[in-house]
Amino acid sequence: MMITIKSPREIELMRHAGKLVSLMHQFIKPYIKEGITTKELDKLCEDFIRKNDAVPTCKGFEGYPATLCTSVNDTVVHGIPDNYKLKNGDIITIDVVIGYKGYQGDAAWTYAVGEVDDNKKYLMEHTEKALYEGVKMVAPGNRIGDISYAVQKYAEEHNLGVVRELCGHGIGRDMHEDPEVPNYGTPGTGPKLKEGMAICIEPMLTFGHRNVYLMDDEWTVKTLDGSDAAHYEHTILVTSDGYEILTPRLDGDNNE
Repeated sequence: MMITIKSPREIELMRHAGKLVSLMHQFIKPYIKEGITTKELDKLCEDFIRKNDAVPTCKGFEGYPATLCTSVNDTVVHGIPDNYKLKNGDIITIDVVIGYKGYQGDAAWTYAVGEVDDNKKYLMEHTEKALYEGVKMVAPGNRIGDISYAVQKYAEEHNLGVVRELCGHGIGRDMHEDPEVPNYGTPGTGPKLKEGMAICIEPMLTFGHRNVYLMDDEWTVKTLDGSDAAHYEHTILVTSDGYEILTPRLDGDNNE
């Protein structure tokens, strides 16, 4: 395993990439309405990223065709933008990675389209809270397993399924670096966190069973039982005394 410690220069570039991710999420939020297609959302975000002298890192990554992953309702991750028109009552996860001068920022957020039912509200609220339970465990000397366990414990206490086939990851020059950051695990195990490490914590939780399957496009992951899924992710820097969220929410409803 090769976990990199970021230099002050690298951290500055990652901070900028992360800020662009935050700004893009804020930019796209008003467009997430009934009637817009996921492909239209993708085009708006790609234009936004390129206007800010940055790169949509997902586009072309291992053949992925788009800037965003747009995952609607029972799609857990990696939904490919297409001509699907959002409907009132849908939930959609927008996941994006933005590269700036060779360094990456990555965040996902689940959004409600119009009025959603109480089950979807519950799923969104507690998936987001599970993310912050994991983030709270980030500090030098703690271990990846401490993060994983905190996410799992919160999710299971709220009767949500924890998808095990997908996990968070290190980030830096590459979108996916060591270490893996699972959403389940044992406290006190796994790699030790050190100042200058950067990781993505990203609970992917379901309202039903945790089992998932991969569609024929080789990207889209859906829940096996058709239940809704939510996905929240931040890029986190390990600091000397804790953590810094490099992809902060800019719309004022942070759970910090």
